[in-house]
Amino acid sequence: MSDTIKAADHGGWREITLNRPDRLNSFNEEMHLALRTALESARDDGVRAVLLTGAGRGFCAGQDLGDRDPSKMDRPPDLGRTVRDFYAPLVRLIRDLPCPVICAVNGVAAGAGANLALACDIVLAAGSAKFIQSFSKVGLIPDTGGSWHLPRLLGEARAKGLAMTAEPLPAQKAEEWGLIWRTHADDSLLEEARALTARLATGPTLGLSLTKQSIQAAATNTLSDQLELEADAMKTCGESVDYAEGVSAFLNKRDPEFKGR
Repeated sequence: MSDTIKAADHGGWREITLNRPDRLNSFNEEMHLALRTALESARDDGVRAVLLTGAGRGFCAGQDLGDRDPSKMDRPPDLGRTVRDFYAPLVRLIRDLPCPVICAVNGVAAGAGANLALACDIVLAAGSAKFIQSFSKVGLIPDTGGSWHLPRLLGEARAKGLAMTAEPLPAQKAEEWGLIWRTHADDSLLEEARALTARLATGPTLGLSLTKQSIQAAATNTLSDQLELEADAMKTCGESVDYAEGVSAFLNKRDPEFKGR
């Protein structure tokens, strides 16, 4: 694997780190492909949870604009192709992974970096972190799912305000607004994120996977469709080893030992 991405196994879960700290972990094509490979490997290896974070003082500054500088190119860059070939596959992969994906935003998350974090299932942030929809500063629109996630998480008014002004949103305000799950002190963020990931990885991960799928489907389902989806998911859960173990543990007043199946 490229050294732009680091991956470390921790039993049943995997920690994936964006590793271009000299460039605030901004994306070039090499890092795009390496992150995709790391996520696909996590899926194929059946890990039960993934933690995504960044090396150094920032999470991700989005696209490395040096790779998309019109003054150094024969013709304008095809940014639509960049989205279709690189950013969109990452978002789809994170959303489709059959396990929880936790993001620890350890510093600035700007542009595509901010929206990559929002594609994850649970987002934790350092107190000093900031989320910046920086696209308007260079005449672009929020991509990497930003134009989809922002209005659903924050409402149209706040989504447009953040996108059009490119004003930094501090982590604490992001938590208050419901954009992320929780804020932690800078020096405890990674410890807290690892503890949460480890706890989810030993949980009923079949049920967690179906929970993820059900909540994501609700964005486009009718209520009737969602009730049917819930019934199907509950049938699957009810037939699982984890449900039998959970009920047994509850009735016998002991800690459950879930297997993820």
